Amino acid sequence: MTMLSYIVGQEHERNSFTQKSRYSGRAMEELRDASIHHTALKLSSDIKTMKIYENLYKMVQKLACSPEVDKNDMRTTLETAIKSTGLDTEIRNLIYHLIRTSIRADVRSTATSSHDPLNYLRRAGIQWERRVKRSLTAMCAELKVPLQGQTRILADREELASKWEELSNYQVDLSNYRPVYAPKDLLEVLLSLKGPSKHEEDEFLPRWEFSHIALPVKNLFELRVHFSDLLRHDIGVSEWTAQCHKVLALRHAPVCQQVLRKGCTPAPVRGQLWAFVLGSHIDTHHGEHWDLLKSTVLTTDLIVDKLVFKDVQLTATNDDQYFVFEDVLYQVMLCFSRDAEIGQLLSADTNALTAPKSGKQFDGPPCGIVPHHGICMFAAPFCYLYDSPVKLYFTFRAFYVRYCHRLTTINTHPQGIVSLCLLYEKLLQTHEPQLWSHFRELQIQPIRVVFKWLMRAFSGHLPPQQLLILWDLVLGFDSLEILSLLAVIILSFRKESLMQVSYIENIEAVLADLSSIKVLPLIQLALSRD
Repeated sequence: MTMLSYIVGQEHERNSFTQKSRYSGRAMEELRDASIHHTALKLSSDIKTMKIYENLYKMVQKLACSPEVDKNDMRTTLETAIKSTGLDTEIRNLIYHLIRTSIRADVRSTATSSHDPLNYLRRAGIQWERRVKRSLTAMCAELKVPLQGQTRILADREELASKWEELSNYQVDLSNYRPVYAPKDLLEVLLSLKGPSKHEEDEFLPRWEFSHIALPVKNLFELRVHFSDLLRHDIGVSEWTAQCHKVLALRHAPVCQQVLRKGCTPAPVRGQLWAFVLGSHIDTHHGEHWDLLKSTVLTTDLIVDKLVFKDVQLTATNDDQYFVFEDVLYQVMLCFSRDAEIGQLLSADTNALTAPKSGKQFDGPPCGIVPHHGICMFAAPFCYLYDSPVKLYFTFRAFYVRYCHRLTTINTHPQGIVSLCLLYEKLLQTHEPQLWSHFRELQIQPIRVVFKWLMRAFSGHLPPQQLLILWDLVLGFDSLEILSLLAVIILSFRKESLMQVSYIENIEAVLADLSSIKVLPLIQLALSRD
C-alpha cells in the first residue's frame, strides 16, 4: 500500500499544527519528513486493522489493473486514477479521523506521572466507575437475575422479533427496576472531591466550588478567539444553502466541519454533514454489524434491556418533542448496549478511565457502559436527522464516543465534565459577580442549577432545533466548552428574575423553560460585547 502511505503522509502534513522550532533549513526538513514517514506507517498499519480496509484494498487493486494506470509510471497514474474516482477523498477522510484520534492518544500517553497533581482525580474516576458497576451488580443480586444475561426463551424471542418495529407494544414488567444513577449522583461525587492542599489555609476554603481543581480552562478572551468564526458576517440564506450543497458534494470531512461552525446549517443537509465530520457514513459492514447487534438483542436477555426501556419511558416518552421516536430509541439503545466495539473505541480516547484489569472480570453490558438516567436523550436528537435506524445509530455512536462519554465520567480531559464545571464557575464568577454573590449568600452551589444541562449537553432542555444548532457548534469547533458558555449566558439572560428568588426550587423554576432561548444570537452577543 505504498500509494496509501503517500496519501497518509500528505494528509498528515495538511492536518498538522504549525509549530515554532529551533531547527531550520535542511535539519528542519529532515525532522519533518521523518515525522511524516513515521506517522504514515503508523496510520497505514491502523487502517489495515479496520473493517473498511479489505474493500479499500480491493478498489485500489482494481484501479491498479485498469487501463488508466501505466505500469511504467505507476505512482503518478495510480494517484490520478484514485483522484478521478473520488477514492482519494474517502482515504483522506479516513486519515483525518485517525489523526484526530492519534493526537488524543499522544496527549493521553504524556498526561500521567507519579507526581501528577491530578492523580487524585484519576483515582476518583476509577472509583466512580467501580461504584457504578457495584450498583448494577447489587441490583442483579436483589432481583435475582444474572449479570451476564441469559438466553431468551423462544416465546419471548418471537414476540420481540415480531414487535421490533413497534417496541412500545412489547410488554415488560419494569416495576422493580430503577436507574443505576442519575446526574445528581455524579454531581454529589464531584462536589465531594478534595485535592491535595498546597497551603494550610486551603483547608478553610469552601469545598463546594471547583476552584481548587488544577485543570486549565479558557477565559472569555480565549473563548472569543476559539469561536471567532461565529462573529463573521453572515451571507444570504439561499446563497449559504447553495454553498452547503457544494461543500457536501466535495465529501471532504474537514471542509464539512468548517461549514458547521456557522451554526446555521440547512436542515436537509445537516445529517449528511454530521456523518462526514464523525466518519459515520454507512458502508456494507455497518449494515452487517447492525444485523449482528439486533440478533444478539433477540437471543440474549440482559438486565440493561430493562434499564433501557425504563430510561426511554422516564425521559423521551414523557417529552413532547421526542415521544414519537420511542420505538426507534428502543432499537438504537438496545443495540448500543450490545456493541463491544464501543469499549474499543473509548479505550483510544484521552483520559478514558477504566478500572485496572484484575482477576475478576466485570460481566456487564458488552458495550462497557452502564445506562444512567437520561442516556437515551443523547440519541433522541438524531431522530430528527435520519429516517434509517442504521444511519442514526452509527452517527449517534460516533458522537457518543467522541463527546458524550466525557460528560458522564470523572476524567481530566480538558472538555470533560469536571473541566466544564470549572469553566462555568470561573465565567460566572468573573462576568456575573452579582449572581455569584447571590448564590453564595443563599448557600447554593452555582453548579447545581446547570449541571443537568451540562451532563446531557442540553438535550431534553433546549427545543430540538436550537439543540441541533448547539451541537452543530460542538462538531464544528470540536469543543464541548460551548456548553459551559451557554449555561452562563442563560443565567445572565435571566439574571433579573434569579436575583429576586431565594430558594433552589424557585431558581430551578426560573430556569425550567428554555423554549424562548435562541442559541446562536445569544452566543454571538456574549462573544462580541465587552
